[in-house]
Amino acid sequence: MRPIFVWAGTVLVLICSIFLFVAHAQSMAGQIQGTVKDALGKPLAGVTLRLQAADGSVVGQTQSGEEGQFDFSGVQAGTYAILGEKANYQSSTAIVTLTAEAGGSATMTLAANEALEMPVIVQRLDRARNGLLPETGSSIYRFDQNDIATLPQGEQTPVNQVLLQAPGVAQDSFGQVHVRGNHANLQYRINGIILPEGITGFGQSLDTRFVNSVNFLTGALPAQYGYRTAGVVDIHTKDGVFANGGSVDLYGGSFSDFEPSVEYGGSKGALNYYFTGSYLQNDLGIENPTSSTSPIHDHTEQSKGFGYLSYLLSPTSRISLILGDSEGRFQIPNNPGQTPNFTLNGQSSFDSSTLNENQHEINRYAILALQGTLGSKWDYQVAAFTRDSEVLFVPDSVGDLIFNGVAARVQRTSFAGGVQEDTSFRLNDAHTLRMGLFASTERAESNNTSQVFPTDNNGNVTSDQPLNIIDNNAKIAGLYSVYLQDEWKPANKLTINYGLRADLVNAYVNANQLSPRLGAVYQLTSETTIHAGYARYFTPPPTELVAPKDLALFQNTTNQQVNLNSPVLPERTHSFDIGAVQQVTPALSLGLDGYYNIVEDLLDEGQFGQALVFTPFNYQDGKVYGIEFTGNYKQEHFSSYLNTAYSVAMGRDIVSSQFNFGPDELAYISNNYIHLDHDQTFTGSTGVAYLWEGTNLTADALYGSGLRRGFANTESLPANFQVNLGLVRKFTLPEVGEIGGRFTVLNIFDRVNELRDGTGVGVGAPQFATRRGFYVGINKAF
Repeated sequence: MRPIFVWAGTVLVLICSIFLFVAHAQSMAGQIQGTVKDALGKPLAGVTLRLQAADGSVVGQTQSGEEGQFDFSGVQAGTYAILGEKANYQSSTAIVTLTAEAGGSATMTLAANEALEMPVIVQRLDRARNGLLPETGSSIYRFDQNDIATLPQGEQTPVNQVLLQAPGVAQDSFGQVHVRGNHANLQYRINGIILPEGITGFGQSLDTRFVNSVNFLTGALPAQYGYRTAGVVDIHTKDGVFANGGSVDLYGGSFSDFEPSVEYGGSKGALNYYFTGSYLQNDLGIENPTSSTSPIHDHTEQSKGFGYLSYLLSPTSRISLILGDSEGRFQIPNNPGQTPNFTLNGQSSFDSSTLNENQHEINRYAILALQGTLGSKWDYQVAAFTRDSEVLFVPDSVGDLIFNGVAARVQRTSFAGGVQEDTSFRLNDAHTLRMGLFASTERAESNNTSQVFPTDNNGNVTSDQPLNIIDNNAKIAGLYSVYLQDEWKPANKLTINYGLRADLVNAYVNANQLSPRLGAVYQLTSETTIHAGYARYFTPPPTELVAPKDLALFQNTTNQQVNLNSPVLPERTHSFDIGAVQQVTPALSLGLDGYYNIVEDLLDEGQFGQALVFTPFNYQDGKVYGIEFTGNYKQEHFSSYLNTAYSVAMGRDIVSSQFNFGPDELAYISNNYIHLDHDQTFTGSTGVAYLWEGTNLTADALYGSGLRRGFANTESLPANFQVNLGLVRKFTLPEVGEIGGRFTVLNIFDRVNELRDGTGVGVGAPQFATRRGFYVGINKAF
């Protein structure tokens, strides 16, 4: 299967569709067919239509049907006027001419007497856009603005911390989260459009401030979701039409935290816009490698910007532009008291608390999208996107050589661009067809300059004078996919979504797969909903993280390891999911969901070397399974949630990037299933919010039974538990007006939570979660 066949097939389908549409539109002789629409392009039923001859006489009369259709039969050749009338709508006229050989057709538009406001048009287009992405068979967890506002930190909560409130999400160091036993493998979408992934380190490239709502999908996903499939984070942005005005926010507190931000949105004519920008600096940029309350050399400065502009081309279409930028500078925190291992130019001592390692991260993206409806049956969205990403790690050239025998300056850059198209067609009341394509091209570069010591064949250092080794490489990669699916409603209570997806990757390896998808939702009773699904997944490794190493360059040096470096392969998965949701009362809902994944060439990532950039590798076989429980209660001024999950994720036999591992570790894993380093058996999240006399009191808590540690991940770390509190209230100041205030306490019990201890497969250093901190925020709307 090649991309040219994919494109040729798509073009053929489009040509056939146009041909059939044109053929259908041609009326028979003596017949006038037509459609009546409102100003938004939606079909208008019940319109009285009169056919008027050239002499003014009325020769026919009818009414438009449910789909706005009408026809007149037995009409003589000539020119006629069609008059349309409906209560509360302005009258309209259409002129049509018939010949002796062919009939005629007409499309009429009746505008309402009261003009439709822009918010109504935007809401209808939003519904059409959201309808392109079915969720049938998936497990879904939703966050709206109120859910985010009632978190202790509100909109200051990082996106990864918001996701930790969902079931089956495990916390890790460097801001990472893992869903259902997968390492990362998350797909982010903005308004239904795939956000090209960048090179990840510690920074969060997305800002919670621009989020209007989030749909978090896991399980057996429909056919339009590919590549990153552990979870789909579909973000719907704030809109200038509904967020008219702006605000300034100032937040800060412990660890020298200082976070100013601003947002502004509005609309003018057919244009609406929303912008936000934020700045963050503190002395806890990365998890502390010790349990102390004062991290050493851990300062960070981060900035983020986001913009959304949308212009209504007509009541049924709009064009939008999304822009995003994030930049972060991080000091790598130090772990004092470490023992030097090497001698550099006669120097064999070094205070590890004075190391000076730094990392700089940049992620920028832009999306241009055309979205709309065609008549009553077609919805579409076409988008072009681009993304630029860079990570630069600068070592402490003296200290790193003395402690590790290697000081590597690592720079990874990636530039990607592509297109995405999604279309839906309502065939009839029982069937809705959805189809689309995705294509992207990426250029990834890995530039590494390493200082190492020479060694003999036995690994003994032969000189305290370092060697300089340059190992640079670049790759152009392509991703291509098409999908077709049908949402079928064979009965009122049953919805089935079945489809097929074709994926092809051309990168460090060339591979493809045809993936069936099947999902069903059954409304057993008015209070009980059951869902089930199967999905075949194809997950290529992230090209920007794959950095092939010329092992020959490092022979007889302190950076020499296993002389084996097989290419990283795409992961292939059979995923099964079944669950149920029970609406116990109007305020209380409970859910239970189970999943089982059979995995070939299971993808994992590890942090190897000094640069905190992850490197992917494969286990030949994998199995991932678990069960999740969720409960939500919302009534008047009180809301609460409780989510718990049990998960097992295991792999056997490392078959790529073997040079990163020791020979004893490789030998053991080749014959034994081991827990993945990010596997956390039990996770839980809970939260409550209560509005009391104008003050919103909030609390949440996170629990994890402990990530893996030790040789081949055979042990686990102690459980971690954190409770956060928040208080929010509005008050009025003279000559200033209404001000919003927020007070937050993170980790109120000041619990020492060790996320990593520096051991385990692909684990580079110890990390501890945040100690207790106090924060205050004020907000002024304008």
